[in-house]
Amino acid sequence: MKLLAQILCLALALTISLSHEHEHKHEHEHEHDHASAAPDRCHGIEMDAVAVNEKGVPYFFKGEHLFKGFHGHAELSNESFSELDDHHHLGHVDAAFHMHDKETPSHHDHMFFFLDHMVFRYYQHKLEDGYPKNISEVFPGIPDHLDAAVECPNPECDHDSVIFFKGDEIYHYNIKTKAVDEKEFKSMPNCTSALRFMDHYYCFHGHMFSKFDPKTGEVHGRYPKEARDYFMRCSKFSNEHVERERCSHVHLDAITSDHAGNMYAFRGHHFLREDGANDTLKADTIESAFKELHSEVDAVFSYDDHLYMIKDEHVFLYKVGEPHTHVDGYPKPVKDELGIEGPIDAAFVCEDHHIVHIIKGQNISEVDLKASPRVAHNEHPIHLFEKVDAAMCNAEGVTVIVGSHFYRFKSTQLLVSENTLPEQHRVSLELFGCDH
Repeated sequence: MKLLAQILCLALALTISLSHEHEHKHEHEHEHDHASAAPDRCHGIEMDAVAVNEKGVPYFFKGEHLFKGFHGHAELSNESFSELDDHHHLGHVDAAFHMHDKETPSHHDHMFFFLDHMVFRYYQHKLEDGYPKNISEVFPGIPDHLDAAVECPNPECDHDSVIFFKGDEIYHYNIKTKAVDEKEFKSMPNCTSALRFMDHYYCFHGHMFSKFDPKTGEVHGRYPKEARDYFMRCSKFSNEHVERERCSHVHLDAITSDHAGNMYAFRGHHFLREDGANDTLKADTIESAFKELHSEVDAVFSYDDHLYMIKDEHVFLYKVGEPHTHVDGYPKPVKDELGIEGPIDAAFVCEDHHIVHIIKGQNISEVDLKASPRVAHNEHPIHLFEKVDAAMCNAEGVTVIVGSHFYRFKSTQLLVSENTLPEQHRVSLELFGCDH
């Protein structure tokens, strides 16, 4: 009996142990599933780090996920930077920046990621030999467990520098001398991430941001502002449509101007309309004015008091007016209407002409809108741009928009034949009159 009792006790103990192990396993799996759930940037999350890549595309890091650019879903950061996942004792990306320093080839055009006490250095998404290293080895005098970091070239800073943030402590690190100058930024909130973009400096705190002077930390203008209004494409988020759309750094999807001088610019679910008579700007959702489209267009051009709006493989046609009137029989396939396969990247008609110029990839072709049937012909390569986001033509010439900037050409012929870029202009500042 004594032996039987001992066996029963052992069996009971083993059952309890296995039960606890099973519960612990399920709890762990639940925690892992929860941690792996892809975040939604439009839910007001606080990013861990922000940095541009070598092509100037902003990367937003959150936990084990990464957002590339201003729109699109999250992806696992280890799909792009696999080594970040090889050190399981390290946390998420605390801070990141892209360094532009031609005088230091070992650092130039590299991305730096900071996790706890370690720093990873990447070149074209490949981890450099010898990394990760201790932060103190690569950036002596800079503490561990940073909150944010951002590059600051001369003369925007007194020297070619990196600004590091930890709580309310600010460190200016001189790239050449490795000297560290501690600063006090009184008027700026503590940054959870920081970004240099279009020669301006942004401190993100929570899901808000402030633009600041990198030398003094001074914040000028009406800040903080909502990051989802300017750095992310989030439909139907804010009621401040006009200020958001004119100051957003998200690239335009399409732009055109009609014969009355009115300009229409489309981005995501919204559009801006500038009245040619008084230069006033209005903004609204695309669905409110063009309900058949709902949202997001690829290209738009104006011809004969109509707006030709191209989305994927179809053309939608609207008679310009108050309100705009959708023409019966549309949408029609792009191939049937314009003699070219969709989708396309941009399209424009110059004043008093009946030729629509269509940009698809790195080629531009022509379609005579008075011809029947319409056929795309006279195709030429565009050497200056890998991809055009939007384009329009008016009395000032051809305006080509790429990312946050635009370029002007006096004619379509010059767009095709030029080998050097004309002067670069900012869309938000010089096209829409924003302050940044």
